[in-house]
Amino acid sequence: MNYRVAVRALCAFTAREGDLDLRFTPAPSPQEGIAGHQVVTGRRGAHYLSELALSGEYRGLLVSGRADGYDPVLNRLEEIKTHRGKVERIADNQRRLHWAQVKVYGWLLCASRQLPEIELAVIYYNINTQKETACREQFRAGELRDFFELQCERFLDWAQQELEHRQARDASLEQLEFPWPSFRTGQRQLAAEVYRATRDGKTLLAQATTGIGKTLGTLFPQLKAFPGQRLDRLFYLTARTPGRQLALDALATLHARQPQMPLRVLEHIARDKACEHPQRACHGESCPLARGFHDRLPAARQVAVAARWLTRERVREIALTHDICPYYLSQELCHWADVVVADYNYYFDSSALLHALTLVNDWRVTLLVDEAHNLVERGRSMYSAELDQQRLHGLRSTAPAALGPALDRLERHWRQLVRDQQHDYQVQPQLPDLFMLSLQKLVGAITDHLAEQPEGNDAALLRFYLDALLFCRLAEHFAEHSIFDISLRRHGRRRLSTLCLRNLLPAPFLRGRFAAAHSSTLFSATLTPARYRQDMLGLPEGTRWLDVASPFSPEQLQVRYVSNLSTRYQHRADSLLPICQLIAEQYRQRPGNYLAFFSSYRYLEQVVELLQSHWPGIPLQVQSAGMDEAARRAFLDSFTGDSRQVGFAVLGGAFGEGIDLPGERLIGAFIATLGLPQVNPVTEQIRARMDQLFGHGHDYAYLFPGLQKVVQAAGRVIRSPEDQGVLWLLDDRFGQPRVRQLLPGWWQVERHHLAPPMLPGRMADLFSE
Repeated sequence: MNYRVAVRALCAFTAREGDLDLRFTPAPSPQEGIAGHQVVTGRRGAHYLSELALSGEYRGLLVSGRADGYDPVLNRLEEIKTHRGKVERIADNQRRLHWAQVKVYGWLLCASRQLPEIELAVIYYNINTQKETACREQFRAGELRDFFELQCERFLDWAQQELEHRQARDASLEQLEFPWPSFRTGQRQLAAEVYRATRDGKTLLAQATTGIGKTLGTLFPQLKAFPGQRLDRLFYLTARTPGRQLALDALATLHARQPQMPLRVLEHIARDKACEHPQRACHGESCPLARGFHDRLPAARQVAVAARWLTRERVREIALTHDICPYYLSQELCHWADVVVADYNYYFDSSALLHALTLVNDWRVTLLVDEAHNLVERGRSMYSAELDQQRLHGLRSTAPAALGPALDRLERHWRQLVRDQQHDYQVQPQLPDLFMLSLQKLVGAITDHLAEQPEGNDAALLRFYLDALLFCRLAEHFAEHSIFDISLRRHGRRRLSTLCLRNLLPAPFLRGRFAAAHSSTLFSATLTPARYRQDMLGLPEGTRWLDVASPFSPEQLQVRYVSNLSTRYQHRADSLLPICQLIAEQYRQRPGNYLAFFSSYRYLEQVVELLQSHWPGIPLQVQSAGMDEAARRAFLDSFTGDSRQVGFAVLGGAFGEGIDLPGERLIGAFIATLGLPQVNPVTEQIRARMDQLFGHGHDYAYLFPGLQKVVQAAGRVIRSPEDQGVLWLLDDRFGQPRVRQLLPGWWQVERHHLAPPMLPGRMADLFSE
């Protein structure tokens, strides 16, 4: 056997025990931890050896790591742990884990230097008081060797199992065959380019219309590349829940083709969706599934990896059978699954689990980013932060008295910041020093309070603290990719403000995430133009571009744009009757299921009101603001193979992408907008900054995002090679060359000139005939 494991990972596997305890005690940040280690080691003298590399072997198990420090004069090996609050609050099971680590390092050092004995110490360093608390003990080398071998024995069976799994997995993937007799049109081209990108360690942008089987066409070649590229993990990252299910369905298809394939597939979902007791705190004194978690984890983990197919339902079933938390079992299984299907944020967010595991374990990972056109806005959201003044006011009556001075100071600087602001929205050229200093001091005060009193704190205090903590951390990286803006609103007689560190360009934050992966494939039906995606997402130079040939023929989709109709804001009143007339006439000619997309709820409601008034015989379904999941499902379920109706929806909303209404469930769409984002101060800031950085401000802020939504919505109509449908583009701007070049190449767009609107009464007579 030849299996390598880090000291920290070995001990986390063999020496953890007791409860899961996630009481909200602020831990030092990675930067604070590094600084704390430097303070401690700096106190030791020139002879002190820090970051000492150590390694050893036991029965083919290679154990390695870096000990925090060794004093050869005192013959003392130290493990340094930074913390906040009273050292007595560090749980016993955490202390035992720390001692396990230093004892393993102790043996590795004794073995390498042939030491008969050594003094070991766990040093707890309080980053606030800068005080060290040392726990020391003398050990003979034989004792440490026995402890080391015991930990290795506990891990050996698992290591052997993992080696055998890896060999069986790779051998199976080498024999993996495409599950269908032949590829669809364009699917083979996609699969070949994905394989080449993975083989060459490159990033690929693949634009491919719905219907070619993008999910299977990307997963299959990635898995085939595993053995040759010595890949450890595949992360399939999605923007929405339906994307996760599509990935699982495709993997199930591959599994059905090769039932004995030992591939471990994990669906990892958000904590709030997996929690069994949301009203309870995450520690053993509150939640029964946290009590004894680490004691029961090994049995649950073994059952889970043997099961291999780990959907959210299967993970929950295993977890509850063993009386442990489903979410934290799933988090543990992220260490051992070959394919993890999860939301974008688990790899791209600032505290992303999968990215952290990749770095810590030095994994070779490959990424599949589904519906990648969503990553620009999602990236902006991940790296933006807001502070609401109303929340700050609310804390004054509930916060502990000790926080009063820090709250008062922040409130005073906040008022000074907005006192002279004349407009409801304003961008500050730089971060205000006094405000940021007072915010940092408040964060420090709340941090100290929570470290001393982790339980019984008001939810509003925790919420504001997390918002402020993110604000401070993003402020450390403030640069041209972001702006600092202030929005004012009236609340009774008072003016309240919202401060926002608003990311406009996610590329600087995402660039490192792509660099950490061996290869990445980003795919969607709307990635044009490629340069825009590279600029916005920070994709590496040399990123490859593929525009997959469509499997559809122009005869399947009649695309018409109306050359004498404007849906611009100033022309909307004049557009209502022509749009209603066109919808009614299309429905009369070919009754069936249609979707009509508009730029806003107000515009949509005006058309619906007019259509119902003059053409009451057309059945309608209407999207409303704030629809919950059940209402959205009911809306979609009403589109059946036998129904006849027109559904009204907002472009870019829940029904503009990610829904599948094949065949007669949808035979046409009307799009009464170019989808351009609303002209407002924020979008104008994006335009100005993109113009400054790339020279294409209007296109980057308005045109490209708008046409992306149009093409996504249009893609709902033709879902398979058998579908037939019609698409109406209701705006004269669709005839402009710069707009037309952003539409799918397989469309044959016909110009249509509307006749003057007929009297509604006459149209109604025609419809009733």
